[in-house]
Amino acid sequence: MKLSHRITHLTDGGSDGWEVFNRARRMIAEGHAVTELTIGEHDIRTDPSILATMERSARDGHTGYAMVPGTDLLRDTVAARVQLRTGVPTTRNNVIITPGGQAGLFAAHTAVCDPGDIGLYLDPYYATYPGTIRGAGAVAKRIETRAEDAFQPRATDIEAAADGAVSLLINTPNNPTGVVYSPETLSSIAELCRRRDLWLISDEVYDTQVWEGEHLSPRALPGMAERSLVIGSMSKSHAMTGSRCGWIVAPEDVIEHLTNLATHTTYGVPGFIQDAASFALSAGRTLEDQIAEPFRRRRALALEVLAAQQVVSLIPAQGAMYLMLDIRSTGLSGDAFANALLETHAIAVMPGESFGAAAAGHIRVAMTIADERFAESLRILCSFAAQLAEK
Repeated sequence: MKLSHRITHLTDGGSDGWEVFNRARRMIAEGHAVTELTIGEHDIRTDPSILATMERSARDGHTGYAMVPGTDLLRDTVAARVQLRTGVPTTRNNVIITPGGQAGLFAAHTAVCDPGDIGLYLDPYYATYPGTIRGAGAVAKRIETRAEDAFQPRATDIEAAADGAVSLLINTPNNPTGVVYSPETLSSIAELCRRRDLWLISDEVYDTQVWEGEHLSPRALPGMAERSLVIGSMSKSHAMTGSRCGWIVAPEDVIEHLTNLATHTTYGVPGFIQDAASFALSAGRTLEDQIAEPFRRRRALALEVLAAQQVVSLIPAQGAMYLMLDIRSTGLSGDAFANALLETHAIAVMPGESFGAAAAGHIRVAMTIADERFAESLRILCSFAAQLAEK
């Protein structure tokens, strides 16, 4: 029997980018000690107060079907948070709750792209982006950014790729680079979207992890609220990765159609998880800052370690829980370096090539282990790179 072209070509016949991660997990399963600096998984788990709220809600009976677009309480809470932080009028009618940010990305592209339409995305990219666009039936078209620009996209490059496109996917703070798009970058992107009549899909799941500057949601820019779909999630901001609770903020008519889509696909998010998310969001910036603090602290440690050597250089780490390191001085690709580091020192990092051609010769390091161990692992990585560079 033949499977659909859509499902068999999610990765377009190429790598899914997870080979080093999977290899590290196999080593762990075989009993090897591996230091994992691969995925964005918090080493400090969901706060006990959130779990207590989740348990209380479940025991009180909120375990049946929840309303498909989300509970009124959570939609109101998300809307109030978005309006407070962006200044854009937002109500529950602008919000749908999704099973995580990834489901939100898929739903957003399904909403705005017909089969065969072009969906644009920026390279480097989170590993699932092109497959998500293809899964929605669209043609995924990448736009390369440059290390010498600190991976800030150029509007001229987007313009050159925009013919026939209907959407543009951006992510700031950015995974994998750690770059926060500047107001100038976002203003130029917004102007282009208005002029070229593009939907903007803005992945903002790292909005609470900003180390330099400020997060600016492009939905807040003139003329953008009516053409933006903003993805949010509890995963990174509240260490609720396994709870699978996210949202899309969009124009009301888009939310109506997305609710219809959810009725035919996911059928919503469990009510006890939504109650826990409402509680967590109501705690405001105090809880968010508490969850972000380990990564802020480890970034400072990383800057100290990297300043003590000259082989490995850092793409400006302005936000998110990652470092993008340039290891081209070693003469190895990111893939070759990551595999060699795993073999030699049992330290697992993600090759830049897992996130696109623009990140070749780089690696991504997740700041997701305890401080002292993280700093020591980074020192070993830099020493290893220095040895390779001398050969």
